[in-house]
Amino acid sequence: MNEHSPESLSVSFPKKWALPFFTIWSGQALSLLGSQMVQFALVWWLTKTTGSATVLATATLVALLPQVFLGPIAGVVVDRFSRRWVMVLADALAALAVVALAALFWLDRVQVWHIYTLMFLRAAAQGFHWPAMQSSTSLMVPKEHLARIQGLNQMLFGAMNIFSAPLAALLVSVMPMQGVLAIDVSTAMLAIVPLLFIVVPQPPRRAALEADEKAPSMFSDLRAGFRYVWTWPGLMMILVMATVINLMLTPSGALQPILVTRHFSGGALHLAWLESAWGVGAVVGGLTLSAWGGFKRRIVTSMSALVVLGVGALAVGLVPASMFWLAVVLIFLVGFTNPIVNGPLFAVVQAVVAPDMQGRVFTLISSFATAMTPIGLLFAGPIADRLGVQTWYVIGGVITASLGALAFFIPAIMNIESDRHGQAKEASASGDSEQILPGKLAKISGD
Repeated sequence: MNEHSPESLSVSFPKKWALPFFTIWSGQALSLLGSQMVQFALVWWLTKTTGSATVLATATLVALLPQVFLGPIAGVVVDRFSRRWVMVLADALAALAVVALAALFWLDRVQVWHIYTLMFLRAAAQGFHWPAMQSSTSLMVPKEHLARIQGLNQMLFGAMNIFSAPLAALLVSVMPMQGVLAIDVSTAMLAIVPLLFIVVPQPPRRAALEADEKAPSMFSDLRAGFRYVWTWPGLMMILVMATVINLMLTPSGALQPILVTRHFSGGALHLAWLESAWGVGAVVGGLTLSAWGGFKRRIVTSMSALVVLGVGALAVGLVPASMFWLAVVLIFLVGFTNPIVNGPLFAVVQAVVAPDMQGRVFTLISSFATAMTPIGLLFAGPIADRLGVQTWYVIGGVITASLGALAFFIPAIMNIESDRHGQAKEASASGDSEQILPGKLAKISGD
């Protein structure tokens, strides 16, 4: 066994690992609910105040940019510093920004650019918080439970899609905007407080440098993260797959209102049925994964579900205009398979990537995938206008299902959970192994 592989790290978990982990997880879940409600409330305020599609599109872009451009830097920060304090500071920054905006609402001096600024800061904070939480999970949760925890995460995201918008709409109707914002600050505090008292394990530190050498620079760590992924074929192929799927399939969700109005000749109620079907499917899929745990080889679970997801999206594009009920069933299927694709895939990354590289790997995957969303929308709109919105569902579904099926014939992907030495050999041959690989065996410490 290569001493640099993740399995070479002797990580022991306490028998009562679930209590500290789920205490933190519960706080984060409540914070996510507050964040989702505020996001809905702000978008609704922009809609009522400006009535401009350009303003809403700009708000979406502002929320995406930090994930694309700050992601790789955030990964370096997560891998260099205390992950617990990264999460605390990220939550605190988002909460302070919300307090400032609440004050502007209270003074009746809020402007559109204030909303943009808050969305940018919240997205930037989330860009640091998410990889810190994901990379900490593998050091707090035994390996055999990672897929189930990811199932719970995916279930949580699906549940938020169902409940956060109606709850936010109710709150906006009965209290001023600053009251809704105050709820978000309160839920942020519920996420921060447990982190102040619970130890979050840290990955092994890198081998001690010679006395006359300085610690690696941020740029060196960033370059090491890129090289780590680039020289690991299976990991690189998964990154490429995630990028292509987000480019081709994600726009179908944004085009769903057009599918309802132009193809099915429906209204707001029909759109609500589709969105609810996806959310319910995601919750059921997350619960299923959490209870089942998936196949023994997690990558098989993920790729199998990816094929089904692609076929479901393809079928939505082929549904006749008179069979809206079938589209609801198929959207439920797409929502159901979504957590079964993502949950095991995140668990694979947590299990196979060296602990002190996970921050960078997670953010690289997220940055590349997120960057494809606006590009996909740029092409999807004109194609849907010219050929019909169903065309994009067919294109995205075919490509997604094909990639999932093709993965079964690529050993680098299918063996990613067992064949972990290719990256180390490539790194050693290049002469940069000290910057790419984690340090020698070291005790995992809390911060």
